[in-house]
Amino acid sequence: MTEAVNPGVTAAPAAAAGPEVMPFSKGYTRYAMFLLLGIYIVNFLDRQVINILAEPIKNDLGLADWQLGLMSGLMFALFYTFLGIPIARLAERKNRAVIIGGAVAVWSGFTALCATAGNFTQLLVYRIGVGVGEAGCTPPAHSLIVDYTPKEKRASALAFYSMGVPIGSLLGLAMGGVIADAYGWRTAFLVAGAPGLIFAVLAFFTLKEPRRVMASHAKGIAVASATFGETVAYLMKRRTFWFIALAAAVKAFIGYGHAPFTASFFLRNHTVEIAGLAADFGLKSVGFLGLAIGVITGIGGAIGSVTGGWIADKYGKADLRAYMVAPAIAALLGIPIYIIAVSVDSAVLGLSMLAINAFLATLWYGPVYATGQSVAPPHMRATAAAILLFIVNLIGLGLGPLAVGILSDWLNTGLGLGSAEGVRWALIISALFGVVAFGCFWAARKTIREETIS
Repeated sequence: MTEAVNPGVTAAPAAAAGPEVMPFSKGYTRYAMFLLLGIYIVNFLDRQVINILAEPIKNDLGLADWQLGLMSGLMFALFYTFLGIPIARLAERKNRAVIIGGAVAVWSGFTALCATAGNFTQLLVYRIGVGVGEAGCTPPAHSLIVDYTPKEKRASALAFYSMGVPIGSLLGLAMGGVIADAYGWRTAFLVAGAPGLIFAVLAFFTLKEPRRVMASHAKGIAVASATFGETVAYLMKRRTFWFIALAAAVKAFIGYGHAPFTASFFLRNHTVEIAGLAADFGLKSVGFLGLAIGVITGIGGAIGSVTGGWIADKYGKADLRAYMVAPAIAALLGIPIYIIAVSVDSAVLGLSMLAINAFLATLWYGPVYATGQSVAPPHMRATAAAILLFIVNLIGLGLGPLAVGILSDWLNTGLGLGSAEGVRWALIISALFGVVAFGCFWAARKTIREETIS
């Protein structure tokens, strides 16, 4: 089902009839995919390292939970999401590799600057700088990946790239915790910012822009273009796009909301047990939790991301509705699993349940991002990705940590539950929103077949 955007303008080459032509060799495409994965790993390493450092930063700078939520969530997300759209518009016309390389350099530099912060305001400004840089990563990357890979492998390719979320979180938590224990939270920020500079150079000099190659295979076919308004108008008629956007936003609200407070929950509720486990490994509590949560959720999340993409590509060949089934079921199952994780008396059992939750929590990556690209024509895909990420991150990253932080403070002081129980119930209440995600995924299942165009 295709809709003309500009009458008289022929569809973009990628949408033209005939066999699908890949712009580069399989060897180079494999290299580019691993490079983009590495960049996305660093993206999330720099974004998530602050979560394991939250408690030491709070104690050092005298912050409240709502300030942790604001710093790691809303203010970061406002700049990250709003800048994503104009950068994506630029990516529709300019060299996406250069845009990605510049973005990596910016966010890595600001991550390192966080080490110099002497108060809440300075740290907030530097985290905003990280958000500004990271805005230039995923929309151009999604658009590149779709150009690099054939349609039948799209969900798997985007799921592979999305493994950067759990792997980057794993490294951020593990590295941040261990280094903070040994050298302090400031050194952890310095170390986190360094790898990005290497990836920035690799992106500048080795990542190729495929548009010229693709155009050479489609001589005589005009390349379509669309304004931002035309792209929005086109997507407004695609119910599937909005269903998956809201579902993913709710999942992100839960995931990002939990992230800054998971380590704090275990430190407050399982103090003695965590200290004993840490001592067994020759670590302090923060370092042990960073390593444990990072490995558990990182491995579980990476497996979940790949599995979600594999399910979508395998079963979606026969029926596109399969793209939405696994995310829908996972959204429901994740609720009781997470509640058990933060309700049991054993820290070991709680951490083990988090591994299952991490697997379920990332199944949606490949199916959702592939669907977001597949309901839009080629010349709108970077902007479509930016709009999808705008919704997901403004609600998820922007409101999730802040909402959980405010709720934790209110339950702690307003109802007098205490710090340990306040954060527990804040995490449980936010997990219940998974029901909304299930409903949206299931609604998208009903419309995806008629609205997928390529």
